[in-house]
Amino acid sequence: MKQYNQFINGEFIKSTSTELIEILNPCTEEVLSLMPIGSVTDAQLALEAAQAAQHGWKSLPAIQRANYLTKMASVIRDNRIFLAETLAAEQAKVIGLAQIEIDVTADYFDYYAGFARRIEGEIIQSDRAKEHIFLHKAPIGVAVGILPWNFPFFVMARKVAASLITGNTCIINPSSIAPNTVMEFAQLIEKINIPAGVLNYVCGKGSIVGNALSSSPITGIISLTGSVGAGQMVMEAASKNITKVSLELGGKAPAIVCADANLELAVNAIVSSRIIFSGQVCNCAERVYVEESIHDKFLEMITAKMKTIKVEDAFSDNNPEMSALVSKAQLDKVSEMVEFAKKEGAEVLVGGSRSSQFSKGYFYQPTLLTNVRQNMQIIQEEVFGPVLPVMKFSTLDEAIALANDCEFGLTSSIFSENFNKVMHAAEELQFGETYINREHFEAIQGFHAGWKKSGLGGADGKHGMEEYLQTKVVYAQYR
Repeated sequence: MKQYNQFINGEFIKSTSTELIEILNPCTEEVLSLMPIGSVTDAQLALEAAQAAQHGWKSLPAIQRANYLTKMASVIRDNRIFLAETLAAEQAKVIGLAQIEIDVTADYFDYYAGFARRIEGEIIQSDRAKEHIFLHKAPIGVAVGILPWNFPFFVMARKVAASLITGNTCIINPSSIAPNTVMEFAQLIEKINIPAGVLNYVCGKGSIVGNALSSSPITGIISLTGSVGAGQMVMEAASKNITKVSLELGGKAPAIVCADANLELAVNAIVSSRIIFSGQVCNCAERVYVEESIHDKFLEMITAKMKTIKVEDAFSDNNPEMSALVSKAQLDKVSEMVEFAKKEGAEVLVGGSRSSQFSKGYFYQPTLLTNVRQNMQIIQEEVFGPVLPVMKFSTLDEAIALANDCEFGLTSSIFSENFNKVMHAAEELQFGETYINREHFEAIQGFHAGWKKSGLGGADGKHGMEEYLQTKVVYAQYR
């Protein structure tokens, strides 16, 4: 059985903690690997290594830093099948989606390598004669990336690529639920000879390793993808040193379906957005508001669609759309939320319980609920599972108000053939992203950022890169 070590200062070393965490296959419940629980000492060693390496790294021309990113992309493509199988095994992500995550991650490193010649400052006009005002963009220093378990490999690239191309060194804290693919990548890139200390991987619990990294005065920026609770803990730890934070937290994405929508398109896009990775995606469609005149027709169509969803082992040859949830804790949470919704009066049209066809694993049925109300837990709180509640509305402004009535603000969508309606909704919806007549899924050249409790800052594209830069203004007076 594999046992992972910490990757610090260019070497794999044993953790100073002897405690280990078992990493399970969510479909079979078999133990796949052992991960160190991590220690404050491990975190401090990584911080000191990253700090020592940062000046030399930032002094390299950006195009040379980019060469390491392109090497990382090549390593991923050379090992794409192995990495996808590792990811599918530790997460129960269906193998096709796992392969997409691996391939897009390689593209992501190449994309950010392309920014080497596009990190730009400004020349600002002075009020004085014979003076220039130069605005420079500079790296922040040591960047810490704390990973989620749902897209651990892709999100790792989000944090590593933007950190390194801008001249920061980086420390990654993998998820303690799904660290395997990230740690296998650490072993693979050992061969590209990136300077020691520039990129470090420290396994361990967020409460120990993550907190130590977040509260250190060495850390310049902390980027976390995770729950609201995790984000609050990182902000509290970072506040001691006024460290910059960039947070992508929870979501409760609404989908609005108007009477003039293409219903087939809407049903397919919403179901796709709900059941991707068994509903365990922050930008998933989590609740649907349907105009009352088409409500019954929409329910008929989406019920039929949800009943066709295949749930099987992640490696099944039958191309299932879904597999198990990532852990027993996640299965219990989803099950409890649905049971509570039933007690509050929700009607189950499809699913509504754990899958009985499997003797092992954390499987839950694709679930469709109706007869729900805006103040119910199932409408207000993130489920993070394949559960879709549907409500009706009378006017578009009512739908927008219902959609905005939530503490989260990550993604949203609207389905309508009326240009004025979709543009009005795009203007009024209080979310970092709005999708029009399509599924919820962002592009690497966009900017993935949440409003309200969904986060601070963001990732992807030019603006995601600039999260890792700070400004320095030079006033140059000459004679």
